[in-house]
Amino acid sequence: MLAIPASAADYSPGAPGIGDPYYPAYGNGGYDVSHYDLRLKYQPETDKLEGTATLLATTTQDLSRFNLDFLLDVSEVRVNGAKASFKTSGEHELEVTPKTPLPKGTPVTVVVRYSGVPSSKEAYGFTSWHRTPDGGVGANEPEAAWWWFPSNDHPLDKATYDVSVAVPDGSQAISNGTLQSTSSRAGWTRFNWRSNKPQATYLATLAIGKFDVTTGTSESGIPIVNAYSKDLGDHYGAARASIERTGEVADWLTEYFGPYPFNALGGYVPNTTETGYALETQTRPFYSPRQFANGTNVSVVVHELAHQWYGNLVSVAGWKDIWINEGFARYAQWLWSEHEGEGTAQELADYVYASLPADDPFWKVRPGDPGPENQFHLAVYDRGALALQALRNEIGDEDFFAILKGWPKEHAHGNATVGEFVRYAERISGRPLAALFDTWLYQPSKPSAPAAREASIAPLTGTAPVQPKSWKKIAATNGVHDHDHKEGHEKGHGHEKEHESEH
Repeated sequence: MLAIPASAADYSPGAPGIGDPYYPAYGNGGYDVSHYDLRLKYQPETDKLEGTATLLATTTQDLSRFNLDFLLDVSEVRVNGAKASFKTSGEHELEVTPKTPLPKGTPVTVVVRYSGVPSSKEAYGFTSWHRTPDGGVGANEPEAAWWWFPSNDHPLDKATYDVSVAVPDGSQAISNGTLQSTSSRAGWTRFNWRSNKPQATYLATLAIGKFDVTTGTSESGIPIVNAYSKDLGDHYGAARASIERTGEVADWLTEYFGPYPFNALGGYVPNTTETGYALETQTRPFYSPRQFANGTNVSVVVHELAHQWYGNLVSVAGWKDIWINEGFARYAQWLWSEHEGEGTAQELADYVYASLPADDPFWKVRPGDPGPENQFHLAVYDRGALALQALRNEIGDEDFFAILKGWPKEHAHGNATVGEFVRYAERISGRPLAALFDTWLYQPSKPSAPAAREASIAPLTGTAPVQPKSWKKIAATNGVHDHDHKEGHEKGHGHEKEHESEH
């Protein structure tokens, strides 16, 4: 028998989830990660991924064992150098029991050796790893990490990243941040990427394939790396004509949101046929080729880059706070429409309000707490942006734009809730705003005509609402995020159904 110290009874397992009511099994308790070092090797022909992940973490309790969110096959786990025992549980949990329990506040180094074929793994009936003709892509929301690295998969635990990937010569590996170096040896090329600012796990991305890569610098001095799959076919020109404007759009957004928060910019378009969405992966958004089916789509670039502030710099505290990401990214598209002379934010708000009757299910969704089944419902975007126009009309442009700029600074590299935003807006404007937010974000019904008038949202009576010129472009980036979840998220409403989605 091993001698067990008397205090061992005080050590307990970390929780299998971080405590998010929308996704109770996502994330984990008992520790906080500060850095991920991922050293990977990927074979595009077979979709085989081999890796060693090194996690630097600190315990937040006296810890007897802990979980990682992960799906691939693990061959060894070490905790502070000593071999740890491990087993899988639930749909996506790796349970790790270190050789000796870990006191609270201990720095911990966890090394996980693993391999597997990401596209062969499913959890909850879906996969977030997209196979392409020349490789694969990890990108999805709210979960993508499990298919390529072990993690504490929740926005509450942000960390910095080093992602080093070896691929056969002729292929490239695209990830977040800056490309530190590349090297070639014995038929393999290794790409070393670094994200030096805190990044949520769902915002980490990996794409392997054959890309045309363009590099440049924004006018404000941020280095840009864009990548386009060589086999985008007819979508190639439109994709490139849109994403090459990334620097221009990011610089324009700084006027509204403050300085660009990271040291890299870009976007990538892999040849994913089964996905239609775009995703704000940090510094380098993922765009589906389908976003460019009808020609250039700068509006989707505006949306994903707006997320670098609203969603990436300031992340949700819980997934119910998704409005702070999506309502603001959609509102940025409205501001861009105004910038392009294709309809003002006011005209777009009036149109959303007037074009959807009170009995449309759109108004049943509460953007301030939509529920997991409606997390990416159109209402979170359009009703979410409408709420911002109502706020703007209530408090005036000076305070409104001060809030848009001040909020990302206030919570930089952290997390925040909708409630905290409401209190921040009250503080900056000096007005009570709880009733306004309740009407526009929390009531499962269309705001009444008097409420609309009070917020200077004009309900046009007796006439068909006039559609702003930018509406179709914005709607082309629209719709619900179709997760490929087995239970199937409801896909938009009415005339929006045919459109692809964006995060």
